[in-house]
Amino acid sequence: MQNQSPDLYDVVIAGAGPVGLFLACELRLAGLSVLVLEQAQDPRSPLKQLPFGLRGLSVPTCEAFHRRGLLEDIAAAQRASSGAIKSAAHWMQQTRRPAGHFAGIQFFQDDVDVAKWPWRLPTPADAAVAVDMQTLETVLAARACSLGVEIRRGVGLTTIVAADDDVTVQAGSETFRGHWLVGCDGGRSTVRKAAGFDFVGTEPEFTGYSVEVELADPTKLHAGRNYTQAGMYTYAPSGTIAMVDFDGGAFHRTEPITCEHVESVLRRVSCTDVTVTALRLAATWTDRAHQATTYRKGRVLLAGDAAHIHSPLGGQGLNLGLGDAMNLGWKLAATIRGAAPADLLDSYSRERHPVGAQILDWSRAQVALMRPAPGSRALKAIMSDLIETRDGATYFAERVRGVSLRYDLGGGHPLVGRSAPDFEWRDGTTVGERLRRAKGMLLDFDARAPLQALAGSWDGRIDYVGVDVKNRLGLNAVLLRPDGIVAWASDGAADEEGVAQAASRWFGALRSD
Repeated sequence: MQNQSPDLYDVVIAGAGPVGLFLACELRLAGLSVLVLEQAQDPRSPLKQLPFGLRGLSVPTCEAFHRRGLLEDIAAAQRASSGAIKSAAHWMQQTRRPAGHFAGIQFFQDDVDVAKWPWRLPTPADAAVAVDMQTLETVLAARACSLGVEIRRGVGLTTIVAADDDVTVQAGSETFRGHWLVGCDGGRSTVRKAAGFDFVGTEPEFTGYSVEVELADPTKLHAGRNYTQAGMYTYAPSGTIAMVDFDGGAFHRTEPITCEHVESVLRRVSCTDVTVTALRLAATWTDRAHQATTYRKGRVLLAGDAAHIHSPLGGQGLNLGLGDAMNLGWKLAATIRGAAPADLLDSYSRERHPVGAQILDWSRAQVALMRPAPGSRALKAIMSDLIETRDGATYFAERVRGVSLRYDLGGGHPLVGRSAPDFEWRDGTTVGERLRRAKGMLLDFDARAPLQALAGSWDGRIDYVGVDVKNRLGLNAVLLRPDGIVAWASDGAADEEGVAQAASRWFGALRSD
């Protein structure tokens, strides 16, 4: 029976993947009512488990989880399955510690010059974290439920109607209402299509395959990542294979994936007469790269794959989506509470769209190196030489690990727009731990009374911390947004006017006494 008078939630989120769940947690930290609707009845899937569900978490993602007290839970889950993760990740079995790859060209941690990153301090978020999608979703779902998020599974959206004050969602025979709707429902997002977002980009050059097979003679394939005259394949004995076939994406979701078809593609891509005797698991993907032209239309917003899709090369997609959630959560919450500047929510798309566009181009550049063409092979050889240099490895590590992320917030200090250093106080607590309330912070290392009074003018929207730290990096004071991004920094005399302007930009008007 249709619900005639549905409850009105502050936010309805479509999609209970990592992005939707993390966003729901962020909103509940602000005390908002949140409903998450997920089309799949069962959150478990073989493609979310090892080996195909394995994902590496970037530095910004680890920082976000550290700042919300989730990194410890994820790391514990990682330790519990570390043996299986190492077995599934062929790059972990090398003698040198890998730092990432670009189009399969490996670079290593001992080549990376961390001295090039002067605004970073030691932090738990620097640890290399690899986790399978099912474990990550389990941790995030548990946190969401503990915070009071309502999750409804087996409920797929069909239509939405956006009004001036709310959004009505139809899912089968049920109706749901929210002041806001956020589409975190994947690359084929119903929310994006129903709300009429423009989704533009480039079409695929290849069909990618992730398969678990049994082989008659596994020794015919070389372990690790291999480039051939016809494409590229990665092989982890005894039967885990990822491969790309430059067919323009023709086979993706067009026909059933049979054992015979996989064998045919594998023979062509590997240039061997390998025989597949059984197909246990198979999925296809492409390098189609599209992005919504804006992430907001009225009361409807997009995050994660609903806002941008690209090939999974380098594992950037999950991290990009989680970054969307961290950026959006506190801004949407402040807007709903009425404590936000008028354009705060628009800054979500303004900040995150360029980050997404850069990742899409990063993906396209990798595809250009992977093409089975003489020009691409020549370019790959040059790129390999570059990555082996210290400067080259450092540059690629910055990009792949997300260390270079910086929002254009204006202001003259080089730290503004970057992730805050994980300053440590004398009592052992750190910035990451003190951000778990998801509030702004004014760090005043010289404990100046005017700055303390100024912070108090924002009605508890900013926590004032007037205590020195073990290493202040030459700074006197730093203003942090709730997501841990530096909004203002000073390495000189107290600048009350500067910090007041920055605080007003992100936290709204001063209290009127």
